[in-house]
Amino acid sequence: MTITEKILAQHAGKNKVTPGDLITAKLDFVLANDITAPPAIAEFEKIGAKKVFDPARIALVPDHFTPNKDIKSAEQVKLMREFAAKYGIVNFFEIGKMGVEHALLPEQGLVVPGDCIIGADSHTCTYGGIGAFATGVGSTDMAAAMITGETWFKVPPSIKVVYHGKPGKWISGKDMILHLIGQIGVDGALYKSLEFCGEGIENLSIEGRLTMANMVIEAGSKNGIFVADKKTLDYYKARAKREPRVYTSDTGAEYERIIDIDTSALEPTVACPDLPSNTKPVSRLGEIKVDQVVLGSCTNGRIEDLRIAAAIIKNKQVSPDVRFIVIPATQQIYLQAMHEGLIETFIKAGAAVSTPTCGPCLGGHMGILAEGEVAVATTNRNFTGRMGHIKSQVYLASPAVAAATAVTGYISSPESLNGR
Repeated sequence: MTITEKILAQHAGKNKVTPGDLITAKLDFVLANDITAPPAIAEFEKIGAKKVFDPARIALVPDHFTPNKDIKSAEQVKLMREFAAKYGIVNFFEIGKMGVEHALLPEQGLVVPGDCIIGADSHTCTYGGIGAFATGVGSTDMAAAMITGETWFKVPPSIKVVYHGKPGKWISGKDMILHLIGQIGVDGALYKSLEFCGEGIENLSIEGRLTMANMVIEAGSKNGIFVADKKTLDYYKARAKREPRVYTSDTGAEYERIIDIDTSALEPTVACPDLPSNTKPVSRLGEIKVDQVVLGSCTNGRIEDLRIAAAIIKNKQVSPDVRFIVIPATQQIYLQAMHEGLIETFIKAGAAVSTPTCGPCLGGHMGILAEGEVAVATTNRNFTGRMGHIKSQVYLASPAVAAATAVTGYISSPESLNGR
């Protein structure tokens, strides 16, 4: 079996599962945010449930419209807060303790390798970066899971993606996953498991793996997954709330397809409007002027991302024609960035630094685009109207490209800043 099949079999109490099997699996963790939790809570109450399956295995994370941007968003979070208090839910993350959910939960050790996780958010697939099976569901399924601690799955077939060779200086997990999505398309892995391996993956940080797993949904994938190796276990030594479980694919595991990518040949890559699959190397873009740059989100708001961007922008100035918005993904990341002087670097360069929030990623707040405006963002989606006006445009890029772009005012690779 593959890693994904082994995790699902174990959680279904079976010796073996194969693609296409319908199973009921026990869950290690269930989560939702301030958009998706309220409908789940409404279904929970409608069913007449009296308790949740485990108050310590559920997380309610207000992050999309927080700090609350209006009365409606405040009411949404109030509903979550009252539900958490009523049912003794341990992991409700109040303002001041909150963060973007898919950065917060691994950081806090609440999700661990080998887990089976669902969340009422499509980017729940992020946790595959630490060797867990994780996927997004609807709010109704989430309500049932809060009650029973179980849900159903159809076991997905697997695609193995082998990244050969070592990445170049400015090549990150974001470039690696954008290249793949550009190669196979937004439905190239529809309801399939993407399993990542190879030298390029071994050389990738945990932050980079989380970035890649985060974006597998942009290729239609059910989940993405990495082996929980020594890097992963070292990451969890001081933070895991439960014992990690390591799964590896068998030598004879069957894959629907194997994709080989030469990591050493990759260039900094950008997804052009209006699809994550519309990718090009920065060197082939031409001169594209931008109005706004956003560094943050559940894709690229971690400390490594901030360090890369700060190193590029240090002792430089944000272009006077650009708004550069920096959003650390959690309070802990914000504090670490402050201790390391990264926040000072951004502010001195002319950037605005925000409290943790999803904010502009989904066109929520903290950086909405007007008609005709162009943004470069380290987020995960660039559909029409994603960050504001339907006639605005979003280009997806790595933190390195985002920082270089903020300086030049045009979509740029870090190499373009040599001598500036």
